[in-house]
Amino acid sequence: MSATLIDGKDFAATIREKVAGHVRHLHEEHGITPGLAVVLVGEDPASQVYVRNKGAQTKEVGMASFEHRLPAETSEAELLALIDRLNGAPAVHGILVQLPLPDHIDAAKVINAIDPAKDVDGFHISNVGLLATGQKAMVPCTPLGCLMMLRDRLGDLSGLDAVVVGRSNIVGKPMAHLLLGENCTVTVAHSRTRDLAQVCRRADILVAAVGRPQMIPGDWIKPGATVIDVGINRIPAPERGEGKTRLVGDVDFDSAAEVAGAITPVPGGVGPMTIACLLANTVTACCRAHGLAEPEGLTA
Repeated sequence: MSATLIDGKDFAATIREKVAGHVRHLHEEHGITPGLAVVLVGEDPASQVYVRNKGAQTKEVGMASFEHRLPAETSEAELLALIDRLNGAPAVHGILVQLPLPDHIDAAKVINAIDPAKDVDGFHISNVGLLATGQKAMVPCTPLGCLMMLRDRLGDLSGLDAVVVGRSNIVGKPMAHLLLGENCTVTVAHSRTRDLAQVCRRADILVAAVGRPQMIPGDWIKPGATVIDVGINRIPAPERGEGKTRLVGDVDFDSAAEVAGAITPVPGGVGPMTIACLLANTVTACCRAHGLAEPEGLTA
């Protein structure tokens, strides 16, 4: 392996330390404690783990954590009423509704009911529009984490050729807007792209967010490129025993690591950054709500 490993766990720990420092500053200088409200509807096991981790990390950095766990049969009207109350709660600076929601609830309606200033997921249509037009927005956590890693690794990104493989609203599109904001030359590629391999080979920065295991092999990667693998895919791992699985990214790590200059592993790369950036967004939202200076190094 010739590539430098970009350790998301270490980097996320650094972000959490910065967040904790800013939380202390807000408390000591202004008597303010940033607050994050997380809403979980139903019993989805993966969502329960995420919510538990978010709550624990929120408290670890000194912020207030408000958890709302609702039964799966909660009506859309009841959920919207809760969001309305949270929108009006001064102690709540960030609101996150854990997805997926039960089928009888319209997720888009729920997301767009959140006050855009408290939308720490960055999914509200207003924040999507602000980001797309280069204005101050709440930025989705995963792309924000990727951008932080790229800045840390490469410094000034201006003029670099960036290829984003994947066009989802959660990662691909906002990632492209963030890279445009850094003055990269940006291509958004996807499953219908003609000669995808050739498009990838020209990238100084390759962000893989397509959701297909090990789709991008090492010979698609420009020597020395920085590779950010957002994919989290579970595949069979018979070598670990019958019925066992393992996590892999959208990039074939072993072959890519022979060529790339730097690469994120899966797991342990982009994943840990997502919750760290959620905490960063909550502090940013708190500062904006009170007209205070935004924390350096925690925003797009």
